[in-house]
Amino acid sequence: MSEVKAGLYYTKDHEWVEKLPSGNLRLGITDFAQHQLGDIVFVELPEEGADVAAEASIGSIESVKTVSDLFCPVGGTIAAVNGALESEPELVNSAPYGDGWMIEIQPDGEADALLAGLLTPEQYEAEQQD
Repeated sequence: MSEVKAGLYYTKDHEWVEKLPSGNLRLGITDFAQHQLGDIVFVELPEEGADVAAEASIGSIESVKTVSDLFCPVGGTIAAVNGALESEPELVNSAPYGDGWMIEIQPDGEADALLAGLLTPEQYEAEQQD
């Protein structure tokens, strides 16, 4: 079974969200997602400062098997992009919850209220077993 980290929030699209002390949210794809995709060879992410809508596609992840869209579970402004992924997209495979993070977003609205609509680690694990 794939690793599901405590303390994070999850989407049905296999993304994880972490609330940072700044109030920003950090986003990446889950261990399950990176296993399904296989070897990741390219990650396309939005520009810092871009405004994004909740549930909108904000980039793509290309693997040797397929190309998959990356969706943003909350609306807001892109505060940071993991530039390391430009030259090392394989970080998403080796450390999906660490160095393989993708973006940080300054959410439109209160982060806690936005996170309430996402899955807990337990709910996400249950979704995978269905």
